[in-house]
Amino acid sequence: MTDRIREFLRNRREDGPILVVDLEVVAENFATFAKALPDTRVFYAVKANPAPEILNLLAEMGSCFDCASVVEIEQALATGVAADRVSFGNTIKKEKDIARALAYGVRLFAVDCEPEVEKIARQAKLIGAQDVKVFCRFLQDCEGAEWPLSRKFGCAAEMAPQVLEHAHRLGLTAYGLSFHVGSQQTNLGAWDQALTTASSIFRTLAERGIELKMVNMGGGFPTKYLKDVPAAEAYGASIFDALTKHFGNRIPETIIEPGRGMVGNAGIIEAEVVLISKKSDTDEVRWVYLDIGKFQGLAETMDEAIRYPIRTIHDEDAKVPCVLAGPTCDSVDVMYEKSPYMLPFSLSIGDKVLIEATGAYTTTYSTVGFNGFPPLDSICI
Repeated sequence: MTDRIREFLRNRREDGPILVVDLEVVAENFATFAKALPDTRVFYAVKANPAPEILNLLAEMGSCFDCASVVEIEQALATGVAADRVSFGNTIKKEKDIARALAYGVRLFAVDCEPEVEKIARQAKLIGAQDVKVFCRFLQDCEGAEWPLSRKFGCAAEMAPQVLEHAHRLGLTAYGLSFHVGSQQTNLGAWDQALTTASSIFRTLAERGIELKMVNMGGGFPTKYLKDVPAAEAYGASIFDALTKHFGNRIPETIIEPGRGMVGNAGIIEAEVVLISKKSDTDEVRWVYLDIGKFQGLAETMDEAIRYPIRTIHDEDAKVPCVLAGPTCDSVDVMYEKSPYMLPFSLSIGDKVLIEATGAYTTTYSTVGFNGFPPLDSICI
């Protein structure tokens, strides 16, 4: 926890859980990514945390923005950046949203199938948009990721050339490729495997007269939770080595889309213990209910995929196993039961707990008002 967050929480008097984000940490993270991959453009994944203060800071530092919807595009453009610093990175887009993005000046779109290409081509033709670029996302193994991605996004690698050929025939610019190695990826070699595939697709299309220009290497860069993770510098060195190995002296333009790695460690949630109980007199495991749960921002505890560090004022005391659960009347609102947390036996109702490394994918996952509980409050300092 930074001194700035500690001071803010010391003076806070309001009730209810809150996410506090230290913008100085976000700035440090951006600078670290820029230094680790100096020839790569950073497109911040807006979905991780779209707080205006974060977007404005990153815009000032030179970041571009990866957007999943028209609303996110509008949030990015509200910072004052030019539309050429925005990509529409969702492969699933309504045609009317493509039209709105084009009207805003966005010219970089993700696709993973021919029908999506056709939607973009139709709308580009309707408004006479020039130099509309598409990149095709291919499926990639996510071994080593804490939160592996499903097959929802991307096509088989052997299908990517025909998708981009189709874009070329329809008058779009077949610009490049993208992949995602899975969220919270700790395997440095994951990008090497993906770039092996990407270079092969580059060669296939070059043989067909289409010269691709860009590889979007996605996100997946981790933040530290309970386990240590490699530093950004290690990822940068590994990725550069892989690019050199597979592309030689013709390394393409490159993009990364950090979200969790950009803001995860910048945020801390302060929550309160609502109840502590046991399910039987002989049960050695206590149940600790907080005023925040899966429906107020901790959705990534699903299947206990993300295990957040939890701190209390009693951490020096003896600890006992505890199940952590949220406050709602929904039985799935249990964060950690398969692998209980060791928390102080002296922890009491009304005590504050700090849930660390929660700057990413918390406020954006918070429900509007399930059971009448308000969305997670947040502040950037």
